[in-house]
Amino acid sequence: MSGHSKWSTIKRKKGANDARRGQMFTKLIKEITIAARSGGGDPAGNPRLRSAILAAKAENMPKDNIDRAIKKGTGELDGAVYEEILYEGYGPGGVAILVEAMTDNKNRTVADIRHFFTKSGGNLGESNCVAWMFDQKGSIAVDKEGMSEEELMELALEAGAEDVVEDGDGFQILTAPEDFNDVVEKLEGKVRFNEAGLARIPKNTIAVAEEKTAQSLLRLLENLEDHDDVQKVSANFDISDDIMDKIS
Repeated sequence: MSGHSKWSTIKRKKGANDARRGQMFTKLIKEITIAARSGGGDPAGNPRLRSAILAAKAENMPKDNIDRAIKKGTGELDGAVYEEILYEGYGPGGVAILVEAMTDNKNRTVADIRHFFTKSGGNLGESNCVAWMFDQKGSIAVDKEGMSEEELMELALEAGAEDVVEDGDGFQILTAPEDFNDVVEKLEGKVRFNEAGLARIPKNTIAVAEEKTAQSLLRLLENLEDHDDVQKVSANFDISDDIMDKIS
């Protein structure tokens, strides 16, 4: 998945600037709020909230922001009520795309998402039209610096992970969803997390061989990622390193 991995690297580099960081904070606050609303404000008894807090800390979110988001979720503070929605569709080149969103205005969000798909030459589909093409896994992204793949593999497998794969300029530790929190707990302090949470991993990938198609696809993914209501975007594409270098 060279193209998919490189897209992860591009996203992380773009996330370094202040505007992107502010947008990431907004998305993380939504996740913390809805996790607290659905499972309570104690991370020890709420695995989803624990994962959301971990992701926020990885982005250096201040503790006060995290605490306020939890209190909004538990009702101690006033806040917007968000609804979780999964959008599915096909992008340029027949690439399957999943869009996980949280919104307080479903009509606005679906109109925007449909517009992005249509503008790129893709189309928004019905429920479960592409979701079956992905497996849900726990995913922990770590830097390559300071640890070899063999060392990381040994640590991860001992902690209960399923696999370690190369992911652009880092590694991705994969776990079964139900094992994710245990693995995170065992690896905390031993490796530095860039990202940690549940992810949708494509079972198979589609090669995108045309430069123009690849450009349209990446523009669509970027537009989706940049939307305030979108939390995560998953896609099953593979673009060669040569094409990625030309268009990135």
